[in-house]
Amino acid sequence: MTRTDPHDVPRPDARLHFGVFFQGVNHWTVWSHPESGSQIDPASFRRVAQTAERGLFDAFFLGDGLRLRETGGRIHELDVAGRPDSLAQLSALAAVTHRIGLVSTSNTTFNEPGDLARRLASLDLLSDGRAGWNVVTTDNAWTGANFRRGGFLDHADRYRRAEEFLTVARAIWDGWADGAVADSADARAWSVPGSVGRVRAAGAQFDVDLVPTLPRSRQGHPVIFQAGDSPEGRDFAARNADVIFSAHGQDFDDALAFAEDVRRRLRAAGRPQDALRILPGTEIVIGATEKEAEEKARWVRLEQVTPATALAVAGRVWNMDLSGRDPDGPLPAEDPVVVEDTGAFGSSRIADPRTVAAEWRAKAEANGWSLRETVIALGPQRGHVGTPSGLADTFTRFARHGAVDGFNISPYLIPDGLDDIVDLLVPELQERGVYRTSYTGTTLREHLGLRPPA
Repeated sequence: MTRTDPHDVPRPDARLHFGVFFQGVNHWTVWSHPESGSQIDPASFRRVAQTAERGLFDAFFLGDGLRLRETGGRIHELDVAGRPDSLAQLSALAAVTHRIGLVSTSNTTFNEPGDLARRLASLDLLSDGRAGWNVVTTDNAWTGANFRRGGFLDHADRYRRAEEFLTVARAIWDGWADGAVADSADARAWSVPGSVGRVRAAGAQFDVDLVPTLPRSRQGHPVIFQAGDSPEGRDFAARNADVIFSAHGQDFDDALAFAEDVRRRLRAAGRPQDALRILPGTEIVIGATEKEAEEKARWVRLEQVTPATALAVAGRVWNMDLSGRDPDGPLPAEDPVVVEDTGAFGSSRIADPRTVAAEWRAKAEANGWSLRETVIALGPQRGHVGTPSGLADTFTRFARHGAVDGFNISPYLIPDGLDDIVDLLVPELQERGVYRTSYTGTTLREHLGLRPPA
């Protein structure tokens, strides 16, 4: 039973927004198959961005990786690794794309607002108003060991620093008045006197005194993305973000509950409930028939969760090295080792490993699953599987009932994994009137239908 009457469509004119998430790290990308290309060659980034733009996507999205992931002090060699600096990579893509938004994940714990605001503004100007900033916080010593201060932030303080960081960044972006540059060669000064302001900000985290060096872009300043799923993260997004990512895009009722919760927080923050776009992450597997799609999805999961990866994933739950175990055998008989935070995978943690292990054991026993089959069945589930027509019907329902505003899609193959989506799914969505047939604006803010910043 669904939570909505299929005949009661609250948003009949809703349009889906698509972003593409070039993962660049982790085992969700099938990197060892012959069809897979390079994960770090600039040509791969260019190919994905240009395919997404051909498919009229809103944004190309890059993650952040300040340190290679490790397990037990050793590099985790099963992951794709090699994320470039996102602002450098996106600046290069700005030169070979024309409309698609370019979203950088940049950390507020290990950057300073005066520097990062200038670099983001530079991307926004270079791309003529297509920049976005995915604001992330990191509080672990594992990443902080890369930095001079050995830096890490108490968990409770990370959003306080992020909010103060964002306030300073916005002040810097707004430091130039509109029309600040003299519009005549005969003017006595290059800038209009009094049009460039000084930014002074003194708070618990920052003490800034600077004169901004760049004018506002065509879209005002970068679009703010946020991906936190905790209550603190959702509140932060409700107060500050233009777009929120989530993991709530697979099950309709779960997605709708998340969207309703976010809209409630928006109203509590004094913002219109349409001020924020909700774009959960997803993976899409397409087949000519439902059977073919299911078979392909099974192949994708087997390629993603190799025997070694299954042992590594289960090892995170049990917090022990399982590399000598049989992936086709049973789950470990031992109870998980519970520690406060191993820091083994950065921000990913198993909150309650004993409960997770008990659930896995019960379901493995009931279904006769091996360790690997258990990880495949019960590990994080991602995405949608089906024919182009069936997927278009599903996504149309999600959008028109307000469960999502779109999806941030992670291709399981790089660089050609978007082709089916652009060539087969997008036309089906366009036929249903739920997806654009051309870009109607030039900036990322216009693609997303967002109001200009104040």
